[in-house]
Amino acid sequence: MARALAAKVALARSVGSVSRRRGGGGTSAPGKLLLRLAPDAIGALGSRLARGSVLVSATNGKTTTAAMLAAILRRAGVELVHNAAGANMAGGVATALLRAERGRDELGLFEVDELWLGRVADELRPRAILLGNLFRDQLDRYGELEAIADSWQAALARSDASLVLNADDPLVADLGRDEHGDARERALYFGVQDTSLALEGLAHATDAKHCRRCGAPYVFDAVLLGHLGHYHCASCGQRRPEPTVFARSVTLEGVRSARFELCSPAGERVVELALPGLYNVYNALAAAALATALDVPLETIAEGLRDTRAAFGRAETVTLRRSDGTPGRELRILLVKNPAGANEILRTLALEPGEHHLLGVLNDNIADGRDVSWVWDADFEQLAGRVASFTCAGTRASDLATRLKYAGVAPERIHVRAAIEAALDDAAAEGDPGETLYALPTYTAMLSLRELLVRRGEAASAWV
Repeated sequence: MARALAAKVALARSVGSVSRRRGGGGTSAPGKLLLRLAPDAIGALGSRLARGSVLVSATNGKTTTAAMLAAILRRAGVELVHNAAGANMAGGVATALLRAERGRDELGLFEVDELWLGRVADELRPRAILLGNLFRDQLDRYGELEAIADSWQAALARSDASLVLNADDPLVADLGRDEHGDARERALYFGVQDTSLALEGLAHATDAKHCRRCGAPYVFDAVLLGHLGHYHCASCGQRRPEPTVFARSVTLEGVRSARFELCSPAGERVVELALPGLYNVYNALAAAALATALDVPLETIAEGLRDTRAAFGRAETVTLRRSDGTPGRELRILLVKNPAGANEILRTLALEPGEHHLLGVLNDNIADGRDVSWVWDADFEQLAGRVASFTCAGTRASDLATRLKYAGVAPERIHVRAAIEAALDDAAAEGDPGETLYALPTYTAMLSLRELLVRRGEAASAWV
């Protein structure tokens, strides 16, 4: 049996090598082939990991959270098997496992798609599972949030993994309670204690407004991001769990950085993140909480977070080139894919002074979600008066332009160029060359934009 698996592993690895030589990432195809040849390969290869494995899942931020955790663990001297490129379905996890080497002291760190969490957890039997958040996303694929929460709850019931959960997300926090509403001993919670950045109230498109135990509306004492915040149920008394790992004294520095005091049972450390926004503070807390569950020292956690740089396409900065080949303006890529994520990007941009030049790329491919009506729940109004130019591209460029018009952006500042290369060139020509150009692409649009930038020599390949 072991010899048969070894032959299938060798064949799948060769497929990955060929894909990379041809310029592809080889992030899923080898694993998909392996799973066709050996459906139980994830469990078989995962059992060889000397330190076991941990899983990270969320609607928003799982790639960045996993990258932060990888930086922490590498600083702690842990050898990792990690699907770093973000291929987070079964094929991507299997591909990452192809890189594991029998006999090495390795830990598996796997970002996992929300719908695939149950299957991957069943096969890997991880040491710990981190669940960061649940926001409405790709309704045509995922369905309503309650359906995902139910599938996660069933997966956790089958697992004996330690749980690391976001106390500020009511849906996620509830997954750590038993039928009596008490916190399980194996759940470690993280959250933001600083309410100085609280919003005026829930956005009109906010999800998870009701208690899963009794169905009554939650009372939000502080709204921090989407439906994340401090809350309680006036009907049954259920409330936000007290986090073990939390942030105090949060300072947001526009699109460049964030600063906060990281607090854990081991003490406090000030963390300077080279990533923007409250959403990345949450990602950092999630990574810190899982590292705490793995007994990583606090100082190592803080140092790893300070070392973290943007995952590709997520607050990544590249320098565009002028027609003569010399360095031109700065392009900052900020992935948007659902209302909650878009609103946080817009909130972060609003911290930057002056007017902004923007490139929005809205696709409706399967990986983006066919239904793009979510753009009407993204609050472009908060930035409408600060738009110097907004170039719209992608398969649904005109839909984005229409949304901007109704948000109050002056029509003469909205330009539609569906083709991404033409749109990038037009957007880069707007305004002063010294001004930053902000790109707001959906997922497949981000991949296309990066492929274009790599081809033009303006960005490094994400697969290297």
